[in-house]
Amino acid sequence: MKAKLGWRDTLKVDPIPALLAARNPAIPYFVRRDLLGEDAGSIESLWQLPEAQRLVRRQLPSGAWSYPGGRHHVRSQEDYDLVEAYRSLGFLVEKYALDRRHPAIERAAAYLFSRQTEEGDFRGIYGAQYSPNYSAGILELLIKAGFSDRPGIDRGFHWLLSIRQDDGGWAIPMRAYGIPLQAAMNKRKPLQPIRSKPFSHLVTGIVLRAFAAHPHYRKLPDAGRAAELLMSRFFQRDSYTDRSATSYWEAVSFPFWFTDIVSSLDSLSLMGLPADLPAIQLALKWLRRQQHSEGWFRVRLLKTLDKELHLWVCLAICRCLKRFFG
Repeated sequence: MKAKLGWRDTLKVDPIPALLAARNPAIPYFVRRDLLGEDAGSIESLWQLPEAQRLVRRQLPSGAWSYPGGRHHVRSQEDYDLVEAYRSLGFLVEKYALDRRHPAIERAAAYLFSRQTEEGDFRGIYGAQYSPNYSAGILELLIKAGFSDRPGIDRGFHWLLSIRQDDGGWAIPMRAYGIPLQAAMNKRKPLQPIRSKPFSHLVTGIVLRAFAAHPHYRKLPDAGRAAELLMSRFFQRDSYTDRSATSYWEAVSFPFWFTDIVSSLDSLSLMGLPADLPAIQLALKWLRRQQHSEGWFRVRLLKTLDKELHLWVCLAICRCLKRFFG
């Protein structure tokens, strides 16, 4: 009988040495905890790292963070601060594993839930318009921070399920109307979905991240259908104009922001999908071709202020491989 390959055996080069040599202590910590199964010590040690502390100090009394700059003819400062709260929470949760035990995360969660409507979405980033992408992104982080028991989480998922396209995926409703973004955002009421229009893989991939993060909702048939739709679009153009080129599949950030091939594999692996599915095999073969001789992966990096972003992306890929192959 052929022995089962471990996840490191599926790669040309073992990435562990490069990851353990990272300057940011958080990366070796997660390698030891998540990839090697070792006791990496107290997670609270990451909360004290300088970058995490700087970000916590920037938090406003409201629980939000102040967005630098912005164009106030597009959206208000309050709505820009909602974007920055989402971004900052992502860094604290994904890179430094802060959770609801930390007062900054409790304040951020209280602020975000205050921006949730009775319908269940988080509104403001697109003015009065629905944003299933940002709403799901916020849900994902709140779940990862330990708030899955809050009623607002269930309300958010119920809203997401209610606003799907007929094909089972998601799109930004206002984009289906073919009117300029600013004209749509200036409307006082949200435009309703045109459900007969096709799904957007950009939006569906972000929404799927929220489902994948939740131990119950990831098991729903609706989530499985969304996963099928996402895989059917790997390395293809989106149906809408936002980030529609095929090259965006290869443009990666961490924490995840848009939909790319790494964020998609992350969701699919969390949902327990098998690695031998053709679409997943296609993605994994592409990643193997991108591996650098030092172990990390040559992908187009977005938001590159972090000089070790390539190692964070490598860590994310390795987590996917470990879930797929053990």
